[in-house]
Amino acid sequence: MKRRFVACMTGLVLSILIALLAAEAQPRSTVPRIGILTPAAEASTPLWEAFRHGLRDLGYVEGTTIVLEYRFAAGQNERLPVLAAELVQLPVDLIVTNSGAGAHAAKDATTTIPIVMATSGDLVVASLARPGGNITGLTLMAPDLGGKRLELLKEALPHVSRVAVLQNAGDPRRQDALREIEAAARVLGLQLHTLTVRHPDELASVFAAMTSEGAEALLVPGDAVLWDHRTRVVALAAQYHLPAVYDAREYADAGGLMTYGPSVPDSYRRAAVYVDKILKGTKPADLPVERPVKFEFVINLKTAKALGVTIPPALLFQADEVIQ
Repeated sequence: MKRRFVACMTGLVLSILIALLAAEAQPRSTVPRIGILTPAAEASTPLWEAFRHGLRDLGYVEGTTIVLEYRFAAGQNERLPVLAAELVQLPVDLIVTNSGAGAHAAKDATTTIPIVMATSGDLVVASLARPGGNITGLTLMAPDLGGKRLELLKEALPHVSRVAVLQNAGDPRRQDALREIEAAARVLGLQLHTLTVRHPDELASVFAAMTSEGAEALLVPGDAVLWDHRTRVVALAAQYHLPAVYDAREYADAGGLMTYGPSVPDSYRRAAVYVDKILKGTKPADLPVERPVKFEFVINLKTAKALGVTIPPALLFQADEVIQ
């Protein structure tokens, strides 16, 4: 009887072990859930569409083979830590964010869930080549771009002496960016007037302050919140007759005078590649952070005509694209 009992128990244990091993050998049936943490107000922007397009190119079908959980700060960066905590509690399998403030909030919320930066101007990782930890992705960090934009603005408008700089008060890298712009301004003999926006509702009053201070032109550094409200920013620049240079070509598409910077939609498409690699088992620490290698200089001649600005032929020759 004892021998029969032991034999039965041994067979039962073996059966359970075989079943467990077989279950582990089966492909995961759980659909990965990706958290989207953004300062923006909604998901139907060209940038997030570029990210979704990147996922589709890799074979993912939203709602079927992958789920995207959005958390919007709607221009209020102070909400990002709470929204990041919500994504961690769901939980999600991975977090994608598109700002330095968002990357910091996600990093503070979790040390285990992988984090992918679609864009960030902040050095959130220990090293670009060896990020370590649970965060990687793409960065637009190039502090000398602000100075380059100021040079282009001065070349287009040689008579200008006072330039306004519009910044988002919630951007953690704004002081670093401003130092580079100030250094370039000293070389070019320009006076700067820096104005910060704490909420998009303040844009109209800030533009009124620019003109009352005698600003003759405008520089808008890269910022996710300002980018999200680029149509309003460009419209106000036109209303106050301020020639402006911006960081991304989407401003020129919206009617901005000039833009110089990396292709932001391309970074979002590349972020989908990072997501795919991590979901397939690659550790974030083993994926170097990518920096932009291609920059676009776009001039909107229609806007120049409306502003009464004559763009020098040499500057037009430098442009990658001229919008007629």
